[in-house]
Amino acid sequence: MLTLSIDVILGAIALLLLLVQIPAGAILLSRLLQGPRRSPPLQPLQATPELLGRVSVVIPTLNEASRIGPCLAGLSRQGYEVREAIVVDSRSQDGTVDVVKAAQRFDPRFRVMTDDPLPAGWVGRPWALHTGFLHTSEQSEWVLGIDADTQPQPGLVASLVNTAQVQGYDLISLSPRFVLKYPGEWWLQPSLLLTLLYRFGPVGAEVDSAERVMANGQCFLCRRSVLAGLGGYTSARGSFCDDVTLARYAASQGARVGFFDGAQVLKVRMYEGAAETWREWGRSLDLKDACSPGQKWGDLGFLVAVQGIPIIATLGLAIAVALGYRDLPVVAALLVNSSLVMIRIGLLWAIAPSYDFSHRSAWAFWFSPLADPLAACRIFLSSIRNPTEWRGRSYRS
Repeated sequence: MLTLSIDVILGAIALLLLLVQIPAGAILLSRLLQGPRRSPPLQPLQATPELLGRVSVVIPTLNEASRIGPCLAGLSRQGYEVREAIVVDSRSQDGTVDVVKAAQRFDPRFRVMTDDPLPAGWVGRPWALHTGFLHTSEQSEWVLGIDADTQPQPGLVASLVNTAQVQGYDLISLSPRFVLKYPGEWWLQPSLLLTLLYRFGPVGAEVDSAERVMANGQCFLCRRSVLAGLGGYTSARGSFCDDVTLARYAASQGARVGFFDGAQVLKVRMYEGAAETWREWGRSLDLKDACSPGQKWGDLGFLVAVQGIPIIATLGLAIAVALGYRDLPVVAALLVNSSLVMIRIGLLWAIAPSYDFSHRSAWAFWFSPLADPLAACRIFLSSIRNPTEWRGRSYRS
């Protein structure tokens, strides 16, 4: 009787897995197969004379003194296409403004301003970006939002503008090359990054609707006229994923939006260690501020099926088969889940160019599939909670 009960339970679990994972796996494969047709990574370019003064850069800051140095140095190495670089500081207490003023002595394109107190209904980052946009030169054709934790490489801005102009984009953003240091973040961060690849496909692939548009506010270039027509950042004022919210709104209004691989022209050191990565980045990865509840929960269910469950299910089903439970649904579910695990392992090589492997702890990257159940759990937790703090600011009602 006990054996029969276990057979029935295992068979039911296996059938449920098959019913969910076979269609989810088919969707995943259709997305991954876009990889060979995606746009190639952007390459650094030197500015040409016609780009003179075309770009205004806006950098929002809040207590970034320890991180903004490489960003300012990288912007200083850009060419004459950069007309100005406006640092919009939200009353930092750590000397961020002093760091910017020191850089200003060597590059007069830098200027720093303090934004007004945060209005009701606004999140700090889009408010700072909106403030900076309103103070950019009307002679600039493009506005580039850059985060303080980025490390712009030579040729970044010229490459961005050239890509946008040649390919007819109104707004483009880049995925960077991530700089990680500690084993915990090398283990966790790639799994969190893969949640985006699973849900939205490879960077540089074409999307068929505004609801599937992806963007990265760490490097976010938009035509000034388009941004003005959208009301600046007002459409994303209350969003904790303002980049995706604004990009999707722009696409819905007819703007052509692109998302490209920028690993050759942009580096970023986002967070210090796995705990901060879990806490800070994990809060916005659900993208609930940029999508409908149906899309949020549909994407989460898909993510659990193809990334969160497979490694656990493969282990459990393999043990069951080894113990003699070899009914067809159990064996079929084992094959499906082991195939999903193999796809996940193969994706390690696909995303490896997005990482700087110069640090000794990079070995932990290859064990990141073991963090996949945690990554899916983090998206779930983020989906059911609203942030109450972000970058030192409180948003408690």
